[in-house]
Amino acid sequence: MSITKKATVLAVGLGMVGGLAACGSSSDGGSQGSGDSKTVTLVSHNSWAVSKDVIAAFEKNSGYKVRVLEDGDAGQAVNKAILTKDNPQGDVFFGVDNTLLSRALDNGLFQPYEAKGSDRVRPEYRADQDKHRVTPVDTGDVCVNYDKAYFSKHELTPPDSFDDLIKPEYKDLLVTENAGSSSPGLGFLLGTAAEYGDDGWQDYWKKLKANGVEVVDSWEQAYNEEFSGSSGGKKAKGDRPLVVSYASSPPAEVIYADPQPDTAPTGVATGTCFRQVEYAGLLSNAENSKGGKALLDFLIGKEFQEDLPLNMFVYPVREGAQIPEAFRKFGPQAEDPETMDPAKIAGNRDQWVKSWTSLVLK
Repeated sequence: MSITKKATVLAVGLGMVGGLAACGSSSDGGSQGSGDSKTVTLVSHNSWAVSKDVIAAFEKNSGYKVRVLEDGDAGQAVNKAILTKDNPQGDVFFGVDNTLLSRALDNGLFQPYEAKGSDRVRPEYRADQDKHRVTPVDTGDVCVNYDKAYFSKHELTPPDSFDDLIKPEYKDLLVTENAGSSSPGLGFLLGTAAEYGDDGWQDYWKKLKANGVEVVDSWEQAYNEEFSGSSGGKKAKGDRPLVVSYASSPPAEVIYADPQPDTAPTGVATGTCFRQVEYAGLLSNAENSKGGKALLDFLIGKEFQEDLPLNMFVYPVREGAQIPEAFRKFGPQAEDPETMDPAKIAGNRDQWVKSWTSLVLK
């Protein structure tokens, strides 16, 4: 959930924009290509992050140096990986979520590999069980976040549901991402489709558009530039107190603040959440498939899974993985998020995005 996304809450100040690029990654100073048997290359969206000691332990134990290539928002990264699948940039791709999974699988992006430890992944997060082309890595909820200070100042109750967002008192307050290019933007669209059904979501978006929703290209722009409640948004003088982000964004605002506040400056409209699951897979034409398999084993290992929350601000999928107290306190998972069967997403996503684009952007 990418799955957001997520810890990118520190681009300047807060955000895991590309500034966290290749955090903890390294190279051997020689050949940089994935054809070097001592180097394994991970291709990801720009929210990849891992503790230095955790990646160092993998490199020491496996004998592989990890090279990380970040390629924009999750939607952009998946599209580029598909376009370059015959001559891939790396060996493993991380960051395709359940909203885009069918596109990756239908285009032959991954080759089969059942990672060691897959039996420890919670059953509800498993996918493609007959072919094992992808490995679940993390999960998170796409939700509307709100700026607590704004709503307190204006003596206005924050919205808590999709229905609330179209009420007059919230006119011109919400910024969201383009559903055609952004993973959280698509997740928000799917959340409305799950809530209002095939016959109702378009009418809902007509009302949302009439109520002044702003659409921008990426999560980074929405959260770190337009949203008034984030550290980056404050510096950029953002004026939108509502943003489509993640349920795990508020703890990042606390953890990275100096000094740390006792409570998060942002909140979550829990009735607007859509659950994402992020996957990784061995690229079909990977040059270093052996190293790629070792890396996939690592991604669902206990050490990496417990490192996820405070680096990428997502929840682990491995049973028994411990969640840091601060993360559980400020970023609990939604109790009743919207979900959608992957088959339904696969059958409707492209047409929904096309209709949404015509309805909202034109």
